[in-house]
Amino acid sequence: MTDLEALKQALDRLWPNGDQKVPGLRAGIIATAPGAFATYGISTPSLAAHVMAQISHECGAGRDVVENMNYSAGRMMQVWPSRFPTMASAAPYAGNPRALANKVYNGRMGNAVGSDDGWNFRGRGGSQTTGREGYERVRKATGIDVVSHPDYLIDPRYFLTCAVSDFINCGCLPFAKADDVVGVTRRLNGGAVGLAERKAWLAKWKAALRDASLAPAPSVGLPPVIASPPLVPELPAAKPTNKPTNLSTFIAALVAAFRRT
Repeated sequence: MTDLEALKQALDRLWPNGDQKVPGLRAGIIATAPGAFATYGISTPSLAAHVMAQISHECGAGRDVVENMNYSAGRMMQVWPSRFPTMASAAPYAGNPRALANKVYNGRMGNAVGSDDGWNFRGRGGSQTTGREGYERVRKATGIDVVSHPDYLIDPRYFLTCAVSDFINCGCLPFAKADDVVGVTRRLNGGAVGLAERKAWLAKWKAALRDASLAPAPSVGLPPVIASPPLVPELPAAKPTNKPTNLSTFIAALVAAFRRT
């Protein structure tokens, strides 16, 4: 089995339904990976593995790119016990995602009380960016106006760039450099929710990147990305390098793998 075949099998296994919710999502990730990783200093396979592990968990490998706020009353009591101490307090929000999002998210994270901010700025994208402040942080870092256009966070052209910018601006990079998945998780998540699953994702991505960096892949054209309104500025171009790295080899192999599907 060639290195490219091994990589293709790994990708099929890790994100088998990655395009189900957003057509072209995986192709968009591939097309933007060189610029996004270079811009934000994701310069080694290990750092890329940490980024991709967190993204894989947060968005369910592309299956859960927008936060599902459709909860039962019982589940609300488990997730937000201080807000919904009784079934009677939770019942009005059961099966009402917009009302629930505004109830639990307004008045914090930059969301205005009595507004639709909780719903508009619920978790989205590869890092599940949440709250007006979180969206503003992504807009400031990337120049992509996700505040006016929240669904840019799940647009294949911007998905990875937005997620990586959030990873960096949440303070994850020093912990990723130390290979500290607990620290990365706490910075991105605010706690340790899903830590076991995140560790499992990290092991899978480290293995995939290690396999992909064994040999150079042929240069190929980038796959097309789903179209969306061109309302954002061009992102900073990656600085050229004269020496190929394991990460650039991985990206080239990733592109080639998807070209063969």
